[in-house]
Amino acid sequence: MSVLPELEALVDAALRDAELVYEHPAPGRFLVDLPGTNKLKTVCGLVLGEHGLRIEAFVCRQPDENREQLWTWLLQHNARMYGVSYSIDTAGDVYLTGRLSAAAVTAEEIDRLLGAVLSYADDHFNTMLEIGFGTSIRREWAWRVKRGESLRNLEAFADFVERG
Repeated sequence: MSVLPELEALVDAALRDAELVYEHPAPGRFLVDLPGTNKLKTVCGLVLGEHGLRIEAFVCRQPDENREQLWTWLLQHNARMYGVSYSIDTAGDVYLTGRLSAAAVTAEEIDRLLGAVLSYADDHFNTMLEIGFGTSIRREWAWRVKRGESLRNLEAFADFVERG
C-alpha cells in the first residue's frame, strides 16, 4: 500500500497551515518560497517518495574564487547543522540537501526542516559570497563609487570591502 497520498496530504496541510507560498507542480513535488533577509528568497524543493521525503534548496552558484576555502567552510558547518547539509553539484553550485524517512514526516518536522534551510541559506549567504566572490564584490563596489552609482544593494558588504 502506497504511503504517498498520505504524505502528500500531510505536506500540503503543513505548508498551508504555515501560510507559506508554495507550488505543487506535480504529484509528490512541492516548491516552497522561503523569504529571507540576506538571501532575499530561497526556493526549497520537497520531493516525496515511497520511503520518505527529500529536501533540496539552491543556495549559490559555483564560486569564482577560493573554492577550497568555501568547501572547507561548508564542511565545517555541516557537522553542526540539523536535518540538512551543504552539498555541491557537478557544476560546483552550493545546495542544502537532506532526507527524512516516511515515518519521520510530520508537520512539526517539515516546519523544523524549512526553518533550518532558511536559517542556513540566509544567515550564511553573505559569508559564502565574501569567500567565493570577494574580488567581484570589491570590483563592483569600486566601479559604483567611481561612477557615483548607488551602493544600496551592496551595503551588507561595506565592512568586507573596507577590510580588503
